[in-house]
Amino acid sequence: METGKAVPGAEIADQRQWYVMRDLKRCNAKLPAYKLLGDMKIEIFTPMVWKLVVRQGKRTLQRVPFMQDLLFVHERRRILDPIVERIGTLQYRFLRDGHRSPMTVDDTEMNRFMQAVASSENPCYYTPGEVTPDMVGRSVRIIGGPFNGLEGRLQKMQGARTRRLFVELPNLLIVSVEVQAEFIELLKK
Repeated sequence: METGKAVPGAEIADQRQWYVMRDLKRCNAKLPAYKLLGDMKIEIFTPMVWKLVVRQGKRTLQRVPFMQDLLFVHERRRILDPIVERIGTLQYRFLRDGHRSPMTVDDTEMNRFMQAVASSENPCYYTPGEVTPDMVGRSVRIIGGPFNGLEGRLQKMQGARTRRLFVELPNLLIVSVEVQAEFIELLKK
């Protein structure tokens, strides 16, 4: 074996990346993967929504994952692999490239998405298939306010006084957040 050459993929395994993962536990599991990984002090992001849940005959409002099996984990692959091997219900989502490459999200895109969610009181999530061309309006940039610098497309809403901006993680998830009209700058086509 030659010395001084890096093992292919070793440099990737040593970089923290946002991995797209699946949690195959049931929705009523006491310790879903996002809580388990959070307890391990691993940085995670799970899109959450408020939902009316019935537990032991009582209806309560709870924050639950928008998509039960979707979570984003920011860690090194060499640290995640043993955890995935140990927890049978936690899996990487893979690209359809024939090489079983785990799906990742660029740090900049993920931070932009998380900023949009964190700055919104009522984010609305969509899967890419739920957003139709007639829902999507003009390309805009937000100048000022909590969404300063974000670019995206406005959501068309008949008769609505509020403006909502689509922020997308390509092919994964879209969030619609409310923006103030005075902060909207239209971009040229």
